[in-house]
Amino acid sequence: MSPFSTYIIHLADNALILGHRNSEWTGHGPILEQDIALSNIALDLIGQSRNLYQLAAERLNSLSPERKSITEDDLAYLRDSTEYKNFVLLEQDNGDWAKTILREFYFSHFQLLQYHGLLNRKDPGLAAISEKSIKEIRYHVKWSSEWVCRLGDGTLESHARMLNALDALNPWIPELFIAADYEKEAAESGLALDPSALYEDWLSMVNTVLANATLPLYPPEKKDAFSLSGKNGFHSEHLGYILAEMQFLQRAYPGCSW
Repeated sequence: MSPFSTYIIHLADNALILGHRNSEWTGHGPILEQDIALSNIALDLIGQSRNLYQLAAERLNSLSPERKSITEDDLAYLRDSTEYKNFVLLEQDNGDWAKTILREFYFSHFQLLQYHGLLNRKDPGLAAISEKSIKEIRYHVKWSSEWVCRLGDGTLESHARMLNALDALNPWIPELFIAADYEKEAAESGLALDPSALYEDWLSMVNTVLANATLPLYPPEKKDAFSLSGKNGFHSEHLGYILAEMQFLQRAYPGCSW
């Protein structure tokens, strides 16, 4: 598989796994309006993942036309956990509302910068998906930022829950900005984006909101060791449980359609 195809799958896996995690809140949100808002964000992300899987499948099929055609369903549902390239951050359990909000907040800001950068890359298919996705991600950024401020600068309990969320999720942030080998190769060819270039802008955007929310800025004074790399296939135990649920129907009834 070419570095660029792997990179597209990495983008798709990020959107799919977070979309699935967010969908787990459907029917369980704190109030109906916000339940619907997060469910719509989940749908946006899953839609993005579908577009990206389709693009990856087209590239893989064009490179090996003699083999059986790969479909978006094959990429989404018929791979093992070590073949997924999503960030470890995105597979973490939902926890409470504060933890879910902070996870969405961190990733939405990263994704917005990433897709803006991809608009100027050489591949027109990825640029088109990025342009469409940016319109959705702007809302994700706005929605999650408002909730971070609402919880961080709210009650004593909501503030404490945000502090707990920071402690739980901050250790997984460095992976976002450490380029995997396939990212480096695809970036050198002008097709992808080196994520390390996004760090300073991401830090400025995120810390502006955290300061308004009266929360500690990133990076934390105490840094935990960075141990896993989901983009290289090394995941936490959470991903296995996600895939067991998400892939059940396709694996139980191969090739089914509905």
